Amino acid sequence: MELTINPETPFDYEGISKLVLEAFSAAEFTDGDEHNLVRRLRDSLAYIPELALVAKADGVIAGHILFTKIKIHCAGGKVVDSLALAPVSVHPRYQKMGIGASLIKEGHRLAQKLGYSSVILVGHPGYYPRFGYVKASQFGITAPFEVPDDAFMAVELTEGALKDASGKVEYPPEFGI
Repeated sequence: MELTINPETPFDYEGISKLVLEAFSAAEFTDGDEHNLVRRLRDSLAYIPELALVAKADGVIAGHILFTKIKIHCAGGKVVDSLALAPVSVHPRYQKMGIGASLIKEGHRLAQKLGYSSVILVGHPGYYPRFGYVKASQFGITAPFEVPDDAFMAVELTEGALKDASGKVEYPPEFGI
């Protein structure tokens, strides 16, 4: 299998929407709206075209990942810029083949190259720690919604980036939070 990862283009949008629907169709935790979330974020000020990546296996859309801008509101009015990783989608036919991992690693590499120093996510605590994610609470970072502590995670792309980032995450309004 030849895997390529590139920023999404308008030609990919329809295929990405179908992929996201299929990827989350059997997910344990889903609201069934992830494909619409991708569209809303794509149309928002939080969208970063270079960090909306599509993976193609032998030319077929097999995976997608999206990183968008978020803010962490800290004590004293300090605001720390960060990224949200949501969602990561891999077509069921291509799951457990390393495509999600490849998308995450490439997304982290590109985010760091673009000057971003941290990422926040809500995800499976058995999966994301392999990419350096730890409980966001270790940095004093909280979610603006109820979520299990071990599922709300953060990673520093630059060492020390979240050292003084204790505070509450603000997601773009497109997340509907």
